[in-house]
Amino acid sequence: MSPNEPAEPIATGVFAVAKQSFGDLFKWKQRVLITNEYGEERTEWQAPEPLPNPFSLFAQLSLRDWVFFIVGWCAWTADAFDFHALSIQTTKLADYYGQSKTNITTAITLTLLLRSVGAAFFGLAGDKFGRKWPMVFNMIVLGVLQIATIYSSTFQQFLAVRSLFGLFMGGVYGNAVAMALENCPVNARGIMSGIMQSGYSAGYVFAACANLGVGGETDTWKIVFWIAAGLSIGVGLVRILFPESKQFREAKAARKAAGDKGGHTTSAFWQETKNMLAKEWKMCLYCILLMTWFNYYSHTSQDSYTTFMLTQKEMENAGASRASILMKVGACAGGTTIGYVSQWFGRRRAIIVSALLSATLIPAWILPEGESALSATGFFIQFFIQGAWGVIPIHLNELSPPAFRSSFPGITYQLGNMISSPSAQIVNAIAEKTFVTLDNGDRVSAYGPVMGVATAIIALGIAVTTAFGPEKRGRKFEQARAAGVVVEPAKDIEEGFYEEKPATERIEKVENKS
Repeated sequence: MSPNEPAEPIATGVFAVAKQSFGDLFKWKQRVLITNEYGEERTEWQAPEPLPNPFSLFAQLSLRDWVFFIVGWCAWTADAFDFHALSIQTTKLADYYGQSKTNITTAITLTLLLRSVGAAFFGLAGDKFGRKWPMVFNMIVLGVLQIATIYSSTFQQFLAVRSLFGLFMGGVYGNAVAMALENCPVNARGIMSGIMQSGYSAGYVFAACANLGVGGETDTWKIVFWIAAGLSIGVGLVRILFPESKQFREAKAARKAAGDKGGHTTSAFWQETKNMLAKEWKMCLYCILLMTWFNYYSHTSQDSYTTFMLTQKEMENAGASRASILMKVGACAGGTTIGYVSQWFGRRRAIIVSALLSATLIPAWILPEGESALSATGFFIQFFIQGAWGVIPIHLNELSPPAFRSSFPGITYQLGNMISSPSAQIVNAIAEKTFVTLDNGDRVSAYGPVMGVATAIIALGIAVTTAFGPEKRGRKFEQARAAGVVVEPAKDIEEGFYEEKPATERIEKVENKS
């Protein structure tokens, strides 16, 4: 018998779930579904454990866990460096190709549009074949495409290469997050999720540092892209040196011990994928909506921020780069801190509070003048923007069907990216047609007001969507089997053992018996 108080069953149906989720937001204890060894389910209220010392959480990870986490983090960071190598150099690229800044951001739109295709392909490959080789292939091809960008002599070639870049970039997130977090101890997931998500901000910081180091000359954008190519290819080569994830190694060993030499079949995998989508389509749509808001949140507030400082604030490249670096240092700190706190405070509450606090900081973010003031306010608003983001990797993993923790987070994340893909282009297009007059009399593009209004709307949208959505904090998925593999009881109950077989093989045996 559990010492915890019984709770009403988890609701079914969109409106019932929304009503229950909103009500649970104001209860300190969490409604948790418990399944015993006989498959019987009950729902109870569980109080969150007090936050332990973060260093004690780090100590719970084994050396193997740390290796997988660090490689996943490096892949995500290199992916972010690749992306931001373009976004922070929009002005240089506009001068190089003789295009407007809005036209250059078309490349960002195309990249984000095609990321969802890559997420679907490589995410499903990661769930079927393992995390290792899809990631290796992804990272090496990304490096090659960065080099191809450097040698794009025309604007049309540039756009074509960046489209291909988006296709392969989309496959990184799901595999990297699954590999980094799937073996973390339950009570360490919050802080590790925050650190994992901060890799995106770290990639921005490294790209901004590279941009600062090469100077403001037009052609220097190529040097940053060379660095990005080296990082991506390097991570891919390092990943070759480490084994497949524990989940797939154990599933393979179990199949071999049971005499299944062929592994789980392709038909079984796709059948389980189809069944998952039929059962979880509402969760899929919810996560896509949530990730659409979140991707608008980050891209609206950061992709044009360097351009905002160069254009509206009339800063030099060096000052704008330094302010961008400090802004994203705040993002790294916020992602780690809020992710850690979410383990105790709750995933949804952490997201909502962070989003609302970021909205209150918008005036302080866009109104100040000078590098020091903009650096400080940028630091604090990104602390909360990326603080909300820091909860997302583990929140998506906990909402995912356990056997699809590579494809589900990656696909929903990148579909949200696809829908929000015009965000930077929209900001630039509106800002370049709207003007403000500075104290010195200059009329400049109104990047600050445009970003401020958009970010306020998005932050409120995130708060509302999260408040009415589900939460499965503390969900146990460490023992989840690979998709396409089921546990089949032995034929003779006296044998007293179970073996793993592909779902299609089990179905065929039942049909033959009939």
